[in-house]
Amino acid sequence: MRIVRLAVLGAIVIAICGGAYWFRDEVAQRLGRGASAGAAEKASASPAAMAQPQGRRGRLNPGGPVPVVVTTVAKKALPIVIEAVGTVQAIASIQIKARIDSQIMKVAVEEGALVKEGELLFELDSRTLKAQLGQIEAQIRKDQAQLEQAKRDTARAGDLLTKGAGTVVQRDTSFTAQKAAEAQLQADEAMRQNTLTQISYTEIRAPVSGRIGSISSKAGTVVRVGDNTAASALATINQIDPIYVSFAVPQVFLPEIRAAMAKGEVKVNAIVDDNHQQSGVIAFIENTVDPNTGTVTAKARIPNANEGLWPGQFVKVQITLGVEPDAIAVPAPAIQLGPQGPYLFVVKDGVADLRQVLIKRSQNGEAVIGKGLEDGEQVVVDGQLRLVNGANVTVRPATSGPATPATPPRG
Repeated sequence: MRIVRLAVLGAIVIAICGGAYWFRDEVAQRLGRGASAGAAEKASASPAAMAQPQGRRGRLNPGGPVPVVVTTVAKKALPIVIEAVGTVQAIASIQIKARIDSQIMKVAVEEGALVKEGELLFELDSRTLKAQLGQIEAQIRKDQAQLEQAKRDTARAGDLLTKGAGTVVQRDTSFTAQKAAEAQLQADEAMRQNTLTQISYTEIRAPVSGRIGSISSKAGTVVRVGDNTAASALATINQIDPIYVSFAVPQVFLPEIRAAMAKGEVKVNAIVDDNHQQSGVIAFIENTVDPNTGTVTAKARIPNANEGLWPGQFVKVQITLGVEPDAIAVPAPAIQLGPQGPYLFVVKDGVADLRQVLIKRSQNGEAVIGKGLEDGEQVVVDGQLRLVNGANVTVRPATSGPATPATPPRG
């Protein structure tokens, strides 16, 4: 009996729920709660809602017009800017190494100092080389004296031969001795020049102007030419004024960049932060596209007297290729993404119109539209997350305030 009573009770509950669902519209209207869920589902199945990209279909304004903020599109001149991420690089990074085996006698520069080209950095022990130079110079003086004597002997042998008191053999022997003395003098002078060159290596000077780094070897350290370890470099000088900024851009921009370079210098801004940026020009483009990334690397040459850019630093790069005189741009937040690509909402006669657009580029918080939007149209920049295609809207000011009905733009 208990099971029978439970079955009867269950049938009664099912019948009541079915009747409530069947007459749900009338019940909702008498209770004053507006359209039922079924009506909302019918609205969502309308052609306007079905045109909405997937993920944006919903009820068509079940709570009335949607308040939105709009902006009126107007053509304006905009620079053609390509943005990338760059790395600051020294134009020259030179490792300072000894060119002779010697001992460091003096370090003439501080670590991290700014040095000028030709400035003395290190002094090596030159005493042995200077002693060798003295010996060679003495030998040169001896060679010169012997050469003078050989020339006198040759002249004397020739004079005797003309008078019949000498022989041809004596004359040729004297001439040969003279030539040997000349060759010996030339050899000793070459040795002198080589020793002077070796002595010049004992004064290590800055090859370029720049900023010196850590100095690994101090006074008293013995340095050797054959040392190939990491510590063999006495220091490293980075040339930082001017300086390079290296960046990679997609290969699709390569024709535009090359065309702009053919017309003149292409301006590049290196942006460290909102208050610090420096400008230069593209110095060159690499001669190949990286097949792994589909990008091409370029380098900008930027004056850096204030040392605002530092080697190894990451910066934001803006490449200006020219100016587009009649560009149509909208704030970046107005752009939404759907299955068919980017789109936005245009307000016309108080109704939201979903519009697929083609974005040419994004720069400075704006999206430059290539297709899909006309001059003078009103675009929703705030409140579009609640919109569907064909929804009624009211325009409200960007700041808090009462909403006003949307009106078509004036021609």
